[in-house]
Amino acid sequence: MLHEFVTAYGDAIIVRAREKVGHRRRPPVSASELENGVPVFLTQLSDTLRCELTASPYSAEAIGATAARHGRDLLGLGFNVSQVVHDYGDICQAITELALEQNAPIAIEEFHTLNRCLDTAIAEAVTEHARLTAQRAGTEETERLGQMAHELRHLLNAAFLAFQTLKHGAVAINGSTGMVLGRSLVGLRDLIDSTLAEVRLGAGIQRRERLTVAEFIDEIAVTANLHAEYRDIHLLVERVDRELAVNADPQLLASAVTNLLNNAFKYTHAGGRVVLRVNHEHERVMIEVEDECGGIPDSAADRFQSFGERRGSDRTGLGLGLAIARKAVKAHGGDIHIRNIPGTGCVFTIEVPVAEAVSRPAVL
Repeated sequence: MLHEFVTAYGDAIIVRAREKVGHRRRPPVSASELENGVPVFLTQLSDTLRCELTASPYSAEAIGATAARHGRDLLGLGFNVSQVVHDYGDICQAITELALEQNAPIAIEEFHTLNRCLDTAIAEAVTEHARLTAQRAGTEETERLGQMAHELRHLLNAAFLAFQTLKHGAVAINGSTGMVLGRSLVGLRDLIDSTLAEVRLGAGIQRRERLTVAEFIDEIAVTANLHAEYRDIHLLVERVDRELAVNADPQLLASAVTNLLNNAFKYTHAGGRVVLRVNHEHERVMIEVEDECGGIPDSAADRFQSFGERRGSDRTGLGLGLAIARKAVKAHGGDIHIRNIPGTGCVFTIEVPVAEAVSRPAVL
């Protein structure tokens, strides 16, 4: 009987299934999957197969309910939906291979039962996993919109209060109150720009064109200098090769660079320096933003995760800047790297492909 075979060779099936999971390239294997997922799947299948041969077989509803619980458990362990599907398949394949090797007397009907149980289990586990994932995503989106509304209100209130004070003529526009107004307006602009960039990335909208990197950096530097001035930070923009070019969506790439600059201004102390430079190496363009944040503390947190851990005491903003910046750069076939300089600061580098040189017609 198949359930007897599964019980007798349970350990061997687990070893073989774990080997299949461990050698799988995609989806990537997790430690919890090897330790918890495979044995749990096998126990469920063994119980189901045993009950199928009794006077009161496991009903499809009961199998589905058990699988749904597994779907919830696996989501809690961090499993993605592909892992759920592949793990059930690995278990089935391990049982089949081992049964053939051992010449186990298993009837065709029992294999049909196994496949039917697996089909039901996969469907219910995936359905429950997807339902909870969507629910979680909806909750996160609601929280995100709430935080964005809070940030917008905060910036608008600060700008309004500064404007009211300046309107009464009690203080000069170039004083501290004017700086508050300027910082608030810059914050509003950056928040709107980041949101628009995120919407375009989500919709897969790109409008690429050939950009001269020097002109691109010059345009960004104009508004970046104002932001730096409001925070009493010196922005140094190094000279850029005028021949260097990239094929990019100006708005998306500008959003990525601006987010890195805003991040640098936010964590660099007043009187400090932020450097914007461009390098070119191996057909790649590197746009670097170097700050004086004091260095990034040791942490396992992903700095590019939405609503991720902040570097310092400043908790303003939504924590979306770096996440959106990386998405924008990856959409251009590049990536962002971080180089930590302990005790001094860090360097964020945007790396994108260089544009091919424009061929010039031969002079006759």
